[in-house]
Amino acid sequence: MESLACVIHDKTDLRIEKVPLGELGETQVLVRVCAGGICGSDLHYYLNGGFGTVRIKEPMILGHEVSGTVDAVGSEVRKVHVGDHISLNPSRPCGRCTFCQTGQPHHCLDMWFYGSAMRFPHSQGAFRERLIAEEFQCEPVGDSVSLGEAACAEPFAVALHAVNQAGTLMGKNVLVTGSGPIGALVMAAALYAGASEVVATDLHDAALKKAAEIGATRVVNVSVDPGLEKEEFLSDKGYFDVAFECTGASPVLRTIIPVVKPRGIIVQVGVGLTGDVSIPMNGLVGKEISLVGTHRCNSEFPLAVRMIREGKVNVKPIITATLPFERAVEAFDLASDRKAQMKVQLSF
Repeated sequence: MESLACVIHDKTDLRIEKVPLGELGETQVLVRVCAGGICGSDLHYYLNGGFGTVRIKEPMILGHEVSGTVDAVGSEVRKVHVGDHISLNPSRPCGRCTFCQTGQPHHCLDMWFYGSAMRFPHSQGAFRERLIAEEFQCEPVGDSVSLGEAACAEPFAVALHAVNQAGTLMGKNVLVTGSGPIGALVMAAALYAGASEVVATDLHDAALKKAAEIGATRVVNVSVDPGLEKEEFLSDKGYFDVAFECTGASPVLRTIIPVVKPRGIIVQVGVGLTGDVSIPMNGLVGKEISLVGTHRCNSEFPLAVRMIREGKVNVKPIITATLPFERAVEAFDLASDRKAQMKVQLSF
Protein backbone atom coordinates (compact mmCIF):
# COMPACT_ATOMS: atom_id res chain seq x y z
CA MET A 1 0.00 0.00 0.00
CA GLU A 2 1.07 3.59 -0.64
CA SER A 3 0.33 7.07 0.66
CA LEU A 4 0.87 10.55 -0.78
CA ALA A 5 3.47 12.60 1.10
CA CYS A 6 5.35 15.93 1.05
CA VAL A 7 8.92 14.97 0.17
CA ILE A 8 11.90 17.35 0.17
CA HIS A 9 14.66 16.48 -2.33
CA ASP A 10 16.86 19.56 -2.03
CA LYS A 11 16.62 23.24 -1.21
CA THR A 12 13.22 24.54 -2.45
CA ASP A 13 12.60 21.19 -4.19
CA LEU A 14 9.44 19.96 -2.44
CA ARG A 15 7.26 17.38 -4.20
CA ILE A 16 4.02 15.49 -3.56
CA GLU A 17 4.90 11.83 -4.11
CA LYS A 18 3.69 8.33 -3.32
CA VAL A 19 5.57 6.56 -0.51
CA PRO A 20 5.21 3.03 0.92
CA LEU A 21 2.80 2.70 3.84
CA GLY A 22 4.08 -0.54 5.38
CA GLU A 23 2.29 -3.25 7.33
CA LEU A 24 0.42 -2.67 10.60
CA GLY A 25 2.03 -4.39 13.60
CA GLU A 26 0.38 -5.67 16.78
CA THR A 27 1.29 -2.59 18.84
CA GLN A 28 0.86 -0.07 16.05
CA VAL A 29 -1.83 2.32 14.87
CA LEU A 30 -2.82 3.33 11.33
CA VAL A 31 -3.36 7.09 11.40
CA ARG A 32 -5.14 9.17 8.78
CA VAL A 33 -3.29 12.48 9.11
CA CYS A 34 -5.64 15.48 9.15
CA ALA A 35 -3.55 18.54 10.11
CA GLY A 36 0.14 19.37 10.20
CA GLY A 37 1.96 22.53 11.27
CA ILE A 38 5.02 23.80 9.40
CA CYS A 39 7.84 24.20 11.93
CA GLY A 40 11.01 26.29 11.75
CA SER A 41 13.06 23.15 11.14
CA ASP A 42 10.81 22.26 8.17
CA LEU A 43 11.45 25.73 6.78
CA HIS A 44 15.22 25.33 7.22
CA TYR A 45 15.12 22.15 5.13
CA TYR A 46 12.94 23.83 2.51
CA LEU A 47 14.78 27.16 2.27
CA ASN A 48 18.36 26.10 3.00
CA GLY A 49 18.55 22.33 2.54
CA GLY A 50 19.21 21.96 6.27
CA PHE A 51 20.86 23.86 9.12
CA GLY A 52 24.43 23.85 10.37
CA THR A 53 26.01 20.48 9.61
CA VAL A 54 22.59 18.82 9.22
CA ARG A 55 21.91 18.52 5.49
CA ILE A 56 19.44 16.64 3.31
CA LYS A 57 21.30 13.68 1.81
CA GLU A 58 18.32 11.74 0.46
CA PRO A 59 14.62 12.45 -0.22
CA MET A 60 12.84 12.97 3.10
CA ILE A 61 9.22 13.39 4.13
CA LEU A 62 8.88 16.60 6.14
CA GLY A 63 6.71 17.35 9.16
CA HIS A 64 6.42 16.44 12.84
CA GLU A 65 3.54 18.56 14.23
CA VAL A 66 0.52 16.47 13.26
CA SER A 67 -2.86 15.22 14.37
CA GLY A 68 -5.23 12.74 12.80
CA THR A 69 -7.87 10.06 13.09
CA VAL A 70 -7.30 6.40 13.97
CA ASP A 71 -8.19 4.22 10.98
CA ALA A 72 -7.04 0.84 12.34
CA VAL A 73 -5.25 -0.61 15.38
CA GLY A 74 -3.06 -3.65 15.97
CA SER A 75 -4.33 -6.56 18.06
CA GLU A 76 -2.43 -5.45 21.19
CA VAL A 77 -3.41 -1.76 21.11
CA ARG A 78 -5.55 -0.59 24.05
CA LYS A 79 -4.86 3.14 24.35
CA VAL A 80 -6.81 4.31 21.28
CA HIS A 81 -9.66 3.01 19.15
CA VAL A 82 -10.79 3.32 15.54
CA GLY A 83 -12.30 6.76 14.97
CA ASP A 84 -10.41 8.49 17.80
CA HIS A 85 -8.92 11.92 17.16
CA ILE A 86 -5.29 11.97 18.27
CA SER A 87 -2.20 14.13 18.53
CA LEU A 88 0.93 12.32 17.41
CA ASN A 89 4.15 12.52 19.43
CA PRO A 90 6.96 12.69 16.82
CA SER A 91 9.59 11.18 19.16
CA ARG A 92 10.35 7.48 18.90
CA PRO A 93 13.16 6.77 21.41
CA CYS A 94 14.80 3.35 21.54
CA GLY A 95 13.85 2.63 25.17
CA ARG A 96 17.14 0.80 25.76
CA CYS A 97 19.96 3.36 25.99
CA THR A 98 21.25 5.01 29.18
CA PHE A 99 19.12 8.12 28.72
CA CYS A 100 15.92 6.20 28.02
CA GLN A 101 16.55 4.04 31.08
CA THR A 102 17.05 7.08 33.33
CA GLY A 103 13.92 8.99 32.32
CA GLN A 104 15.48 11.20 29.65
CA PRO A 105 14.19 9.69 26.38
CA HIS A 106 14.40 13.07 24.61
CA HIS A 107 18.20 12.58 24.76
CA CYS A 108 17.97 9.03 23.35
CA LEU A 109 21.14 7.80 21.66
CA ASP A 110 19.10 6.14 18.89
CA MET A 111 16.19 8.57 18.49
CA TRP A 112 13.93 8.48 15.46
CA PHE A 113 12.17 11.86 15.24
CA TYR A 114 9.74 12.56 12.42
CA GLY A 115 11.21 14.61 9.57
CA SER A 116 14.81 14.79 10.76
CA ALA A 117 18.01 14.59 8.69
CA MET A 118 20.17 14.44 11.83
CA ARG A 119 20.70 10.73 11.15
CA PHE A 120 21.22 8.74 7.98
CA PRO A 121 19.13 7.12 6.62
CA HIS A 122 16.93 10.07 7.51
CA SER A 123 13.96 9.75 9.84
CA GLN A 124 10.97 10.17 7.55
CA GLY A 125 8.35 12.69 8.60
CA ALA A 126 4.59 12.85 9.08
CA PHE A 127 3.35 15.12 6.27
CA ARG A 128 1.54 12.29 4.50
CA GLU A 129 -2.04 11.14 4.09
CA ARG A 130 -1.60 8.02 6.21
CA LEU A 131 1.15 6.60 8.38
CA ILE A 132 1.74 3.79 10.83
CA ALA A 133 2.67 4.94 14.34
CA GLU A 134 3.47 3.23 17.62
CA GLU A 135 0.70 3.11 20.21
CA PHE A 136 2.79 5.12 22.70
CA GLN A 137 2.95 8.04 20.24
CA CYS A 138 -0.82 8.49 20.16
CA GLU A 139 -2.61 10.82 22.59
CA PRO A 140 -6.44 11.06 22.35
CA VAL A 141 -7.69 14.65 22.03
CA GLY A 142 -11.44 14.07 22.02
CA ASP A 143 -13.92 15.99 19.89
CA SER A 144 -14.04 19.34 21.70
CA VAL A 145 -11.11 20.90 19.81
CA SER A 146 -10.25 21.03 16.13
CA LEU A 147 -7.58 18.81 14.67
CA GLY A 148 -5.71 21.98 13.76
CA GLU A 149 -5.51 22.84 17.46
CA ALA A 150 -4.53 19.24 18.23
CA ALA A 151 -1.60 19.56 15.82
CA CYS A 152 -0.20 22.29 18.10
CA ALA A 153 0.44 19.80 20.90
CA GLU A 154 4.08 19.16 20.00
CA PRO A 155 5.19 22.83 19.91
CA PHE A 156 3.21 23.47 23.09
CA ALA A 157 4.96 20.52 24.75
CA VAL A 158 8.27 22.11 23.72
CA ALA A 159 7.12 25.33 25.40
CA LEU A 160 6.10 23.48 28.57
CA HIS A 161 9.50 21.79 28.71
CA ALA A 162 11.24 25.14 28.34
CA VAL A 163 9.18 26.60 31.18
CA ASN A 164 9.96 23.59 33.36
CA GLN A 165 13.68 24.32 32.87
CA ALA A 166 13.22 27.62 34.74
CA GLY A 167 11.73 26.17 37.92
CA THR A 168 8.80 27.91 39.56
CA LEU A 169 7.45 31.03 37.83
CA MET A 170 4.83 31.85 40.44
CA GLY A 171 4.68 35.63 40.89
CA LYS A 172 7.73 36.29 38.73
CA ASN A 173 8.44 38.83 35.99
CA VAL A 174 9.13 37.01 32.73
CA LEU A 175 10.65 38.18 29.45
CA VAL A 176 10.14 36.32 26.17
CA THR A 177 12.29 37.47 23.25
CA GLY A 178 10.91 36.36 19.89
CA SER A 179 7.14 36.09 19.49
CA GLY A 180 6.97 33.36 16.86
CA PRO A 181 4.93 30.20 17.47
CA ILE A 182 7.25 28.77 20.14
CA GLY A 183 7.69 32.13 21.83
CA ALA A 184 3.93 32.68 21.94
CA LEU A 185 3.35 29.21 23.40
CA VAL A 186 6.09 29.82 25.99
CA MET A 187 4.13 32.91 27.02
CA ALA A 188 0.97 30.82 27.42
CA ALA A 189 2.85 28.21 29.45
CA ALA A 190 4.50 30.86 31.64
CA LEU A 191 1.18 32.53 32.41
CA TYR A 192 -0.38 29.17 33.26
CA ALA A 193 2.61 28.54 35.58
CA GLY A 194 1.75 31.68 37.54
CA ALA A 195 4.00 34.41 36.09
CA SER A 196 2.79 37.80 37.27
CA GLU A 197 4.02 39.60 34.15
CA VAL A 198 5.08 38.42 30.70
CA VAL A 199 6.76 40.96 28.43
CA ALA A 200 7.07 39.92 24.78
CA THR A 201 9.48 41.35 22.19
CA ASP A 202 9.71 40.95 18.44
CA LEU A 203 10.64 42.83 15.27
CA HIS A 204 7.15 42.58 13.74
CA ASP A 205 3.82 44.01 14.88
CA ALA A 206 1.85 41.03 13.52
CA ALA A 207 3.71 38.63 15.82
CA LEU A 208 3.27 40.97 18.79
CA LYS A 209 -0.46 41.21 18.12
CA LYS A 210 -0.66 37.44 18.42
CA ALA A 211 1.45 37.58 21.59
CA ALA A 212 -1.11 39.95 23.10
CA GLU A 213 -3.93 37.56 22.10
CA ILE A 214 -2.08 34.72 23.83
CA GLY A 215 -1.94 36.85 26.99
CA ALA A 216 1.34 38.79 27.05
CA THR A 217 0.91 41.66 29.52
CA ARG A 218 3.19 43.98 27.51
CA VAL A 219 4.62 43.86 23.99
CA VAL A 220 7.66 45.70 22.64
CA ASN A 221 8.59 46.09 18.97
CA VAL A 222 12.36 46.31 19.33
CA SER A 223 12.78 47.51 15.74
CA VAL A 224 11.17 50.87 16.54
CA ASP A 225 11.12 51.03 20.35
CA PRO A 226 14.03 51.37 22.81
CA GLY A 227 12.31 48.47 24.50
CA LEU A 228 14.66 46.73 26.88
CA GLU A 229 16.80 49.85 27.22
CA LYS A 230 14.07 51.53 29.26
CA GLU A 231 15.18 52.67 32.71
CA GLU A 232 12.56 50.57 34.52
CA PHE A 233 14.09 47.41 33.07
CA LEU A 234 17.70 48.43 33.80
CA SER A 235 17.46 49.98 37.28
CA ASP A 236 18.30 47.96 40.40
CA LYS A 237 20.42 45.58 38.29
CA GLY A 238 17.47 44.29 36.27
CA TYR A 239 13.73 43.74 36.20
CA PHE A 240 13.12 40.16 35.06
CA ASP A 241 13.44 37.04 37.16
CA VAL A 242 13.40 34.75 34.13
CA ALA A 243 13.94 35.28 30.40
CA PHE A 244 13.16 32.87 27.58
CA GLU A 245 15.29 33.61 24.51
CA CYS A 246 13.37 32.27 21.50
CA THR A 247 15.19 33.89 18.56
CA GLY A 248 18.59 32.16 18.56
CA ALA A 249 20.20 35.47 17.54
CA SER A 250 23.43 36.40 19.30
CA PRO A 251 22.67 40.16 19.59
CA VAL A 252 19.46 39.38 21.50
CA LEU A 253 21.28 37.54 24.28
CA ARG A 254 23.41 40.65 24.80
CA THR A 255 20.29 42.75 25.42
CA ILE A 256 18.84 40.27 27.91
CA ILE A 257 21.64 40.03 30.47
CA PRO A 258 21.41 43.71 31.58
CA VAL A 259 17.67 43.41 32.31
CA VAL A 260 17.75 40.09 34.18
CA LYS A 261 18.07 40.33 37.95
CA PRO A 262 21.12 38.93 39.76
CA ARG A 263 20.77 35.16 40.11
CA GLY A 264 18.06 35.20 37.47
CA ILE A 265 17.62 32.52 34.83
CA ILE A 266 17.88 32.70 31.05
CA VAL A 267 16.44 29.73 29.19
CA GLN A 268 17.86 29.48 25.67
CA VAL A 269 15.04 28.14 23.50
CA GLY A 270 15.87 29.34 19.98
CA VAL A 271 18.77 28.13 17.86
CA GLY A 272 20.23 29.84 14.79
CA LEU A 273 21.38 28.31 11.53
CA THR A 274 24.88 27.72 12.91
CA GLY A 275 23.99 27.39 16.58
CA ASP A 276 26.92 29.65 17.55
CA VAL A 277 26.37 32.82 19.59
CA SER A 278 28.61 35.25 21.45
CA ILE A 279 27.97 35.35 25.21
CA PRO A 280 28.73 38.50 27.27
CA MET A 281 30.57 36.46 29.90
CA ASN A 282 31.34 39.31 32.31
CA GLY A 283 27.67 40.19 32.70
CA LEU A 284 26.68 36.55 33.09
CA VAL A 285 29.33 35.96 35.76
CA GLY A 286 28.98 39.30 37.55
CA LYS A 287 25.24 38.83 38.10
CA GLU A 288 25.46 35.07 38.74
CA ILE A 289 22.90 34.43 36.01
CA SER A 290 22.07 30.84 35.09
CA LEU A 291 22.01 30.15 31.35
CA VAL A 292 20.00 26.99 30.71
CA GLY A 293 19.33 25.06 27.51
CA THR A 294 16.13 23.28 26.58
CA HIS A 295 15.70 20.47 24.03
CA ARG A 296 12.41 19.29 22.54
CA CYS A 297 10.16 17.83 25.26
CA ASN A 298 10.17 14.90 27.61
CA SER A 299 7.14 13.92 29.68
CA GLU A 300 5.24 17.10 28.77
CA PHE A 301 3.53 15.83 25.60
CA PRO A 302 0.52 14.16 27.31
CA LEU A 303 0.11 17.25 29.50
CA ALA A 304 0.17 19.52 26.43
CA VAL A 305 -2.57 17.44 24.82
CA ARG A 306 -4.67 17.46 27.99
CA MET A 307 -4.37 21.22 28.42
CA ILE A 308 -5.45 21.81 24.81
CA ARG A 309 -8.27 19.29 25.11
CA GLU A 310 -9.57 20.82 28.36
CA GLY A 311 -9.32 24.39 27.11
CA LYS A 312 -6.68 25.41 29.67
CA VAL A 313 -4.65 27.00 26.89
CA ASN A 314 -5.88 28.64 23.69
CA VAL A 315 -3.57 27.80 20.77
CA LYS A 316 -5.91 29.09 18.06
CA PRO A 317 -4.29 32.56 17.81
CA ILE A 318 -1.02 31.12 16.50
CA ILE A 319 -2.71 29.37 13.53
CA THR A 320 -2.69 32.04 10.83
CA ALA A 321 -3.30 30.02 7.64
CA THR A 322 -4.33 26.52 6.54
CA LEU A 323 -3.78 25.16 3.03
CA PRO A 324 -4.45 21.70 1.52
CA PHE A 325 -1.28 19.60 1.42
CA GLU A 326 -1.45 19.48 -2.38
CA ARG A 327 -0.47 23.18 -2.18
CA ALA A 328 2.51 22.46 0.09
CA VAL A 329 4.97 24.60 -1.87
CA GLU A 330 2.62 27.58 -1.61
CA ALA A 331 2.17 26.88 2.11
CA PHE A 332 5.93 26.75 2.73
CA ASP A 333 6.44 30.00 0.82
CA LEU A 334 3.67 31.58 2.87
CA ALA A 335 5.18 30.30 6.13
CA SER A 336 8.48 31.95 5.18
CA ASP A 337 6.88 35.39 5.59
CA ARG A 338 7.51 36.12 9.28
CA LYS A 339 6.05 39.61 8.92
CA ALA A 340 2.58 38.24 8.23
CA GLN A 341 2.45 34.59 9.30
CA MET A 342 2.94 32.67 12.51
CA LYS A 343 1.86 29.02 12.16
CA VAL A 344 0.86 27.83 8.70
CA GLN A 345 -0.77 24.42 8.68
CA LEU A 346 -1.43 21.83 6.01
CA SER A 347 -4.75 19.99 5.85
CA PHE A 348 -4.84 16.41 4.59
